[in-house]
Amino acid sequence: MSTAPATPTRGHNRRMLAVVVLIPVLAALALWAFAWPAARTAPRDLPLGVAGPTAATAQMEKQLAEHKGAFEIHHYADEAAARDAVEDRTVYGAVVVTPQGPELLTASAASPVVAQLLTQAVTQQAAATGTEVRTVDVVAAPAGDPRGAALGASVLPLALAGIIAGATVTMLGLRGIRAALTLVGAAAVVGVVAAALAHSWLGVLTGDWWTEAGTLGLSTLAVGAAVAGLAALVGPAGIGVVAFLMMFLGNPFSGAASAPRMLPEPVGTIGQWLPPGAGTTLLRSVSFFDGAAATGPVLTLTWWAALGLGAVLLGNTLKARTKTQEPVTERELTAVG
Repeated sequence: MSTAPATPTRGHNRRMLAVVVLIPVLAALALWAFAWPAARTAPRDLPLGVAGPTAATAQMEKQLAEHKGAFEIHHYADEAAARDAVEDRTVYGAVVVTPQGPELLTASAASPVVAQLLTQAVTQQAAATGTEVRTVDVVAAPAGDPRGAALGASVLPLALAGIIAGATVTMLGLRGIRAALTLVGAAAVVGVVAAALAHSWLGVLTGDWWTEAGTLGLSTLAVGAAVAGLAALVGPAGIGVVAFLMMFLGNPFSGAASAPRMLPEPVGTIGQWLPPGAGTTLLRSVSFFDGAAATGPVLTLTWWAALGLGAVLLGNTLKARTKTQEPVTERELTAVG
């Protein structure tokens, strides 16, 4: 008794069911990845400096400690040392106790959200004792982007550019050295165009033009190489895997809209391991802080780019080896027959 083959209607029903189930799952994942970190934004061990004589800063430290888990206190001898720490990106801000009263050093270029949060927290504490706080923005955000909105909005386009570059190289059948050179060339062009728009036109970046272009290009290359590299090893499915990783995790976990230390753990840490987060941190460093604290994100982006390009070359080698072995296998089978 033979079994009847599956009818076209049954196949269509299965596809419909798959779509009905898959779309809500993807929507739930997107809401979780984007909405959850945003809804839980708050300072978590945020590096904050306190400067001045120990006896004078004790009360301020006690008040800051009331915000349990919010601040990681760094001690400095005087205002000059605290200012250097802010400029070196060791801390996001510093409270300096002076004879004239407390002074708050901030860096809105590092994160306008954090600068505003520190201003509110320190001002409220000082108001409780009847004193006023003088606020000094040590490294101010550019006039063209005082709230950091444009810089935060750059994360998604750069990730998309990398995904498109990697997917295009794969779909066009480029392999080996040609694929690697195409990825590098496309990333370089993206870096130049992005720097021209963000620095020269919009004025939201204020550092060295070519360094910014290199940062934007490296961020794009890290994503594009990862896409093409995984696709070269496992096939077109690799495009979807890396695209999902960058869009659903890299983008919302980057901390571009606030700061990595403002996201719930381990989201903030994971975000800095991925190209979108590392690229945003590096762009802030080279554009506003003369490259301070740039080593970590540079290494992260370089590793992603190097491993991705290495996978592109390895995938080409494996395919070439498979092709050269196939004719030999066919001849052996013919001889045995």
